[in-house]
Amino acid sequence: MVDSKKICVDASLVLKLVIRESDSGVALRLWTEWIGQGMEITAPFLLAFETTSVIRNRVYRQDLTLEEGESAFEIIHSLDITFLNPDSLYKTAWELAKQFNRPAAYDSHYLALARILDCPLWTADKRLYNTVNNELTWVKWLGNLSL
Repeated sequence: MVDSKKICVDASLVLKLVIRESDSGVALRLWTEWIGQGMEITAPFLLAFETTSVIRNRVYRQDLTLEEGESAFEIIHSLDITFLNPDSLYKTAWELAKQFNRPAAYDSHYLALARILDCPLWTADKRLYNTVNNELTWVKWLGNLSL
């Protein structure tokens, strides 16, 4: 049975909360709903590293001003996300990366945590979703929602 009070999120979804893109409004609405419902929002520690790297890269490329980057960084690192690192995370991520023939295992860590917690994984990464959605029905794509 899927844990109805927990969800796992990946960096692609969380970044939509602080970097304005076409579906940022949908991500913000979804996040607000989760908070209102008392959901425990979880992620592997990888999310903190990935989001920091993406924001820094956007500032470096001048897609964001330094001030926008600072603000995005502060907001992301103040979100109420429970970072988890269960013992079986890396092994499960490795197995999922092999199962779906992924060239890298970053995304597989989010899949692994959601599998271990028996909860949905929410992503804004269409390629990841398209790769796994036939077999992993608990992976949810932000693009399937609308305002």
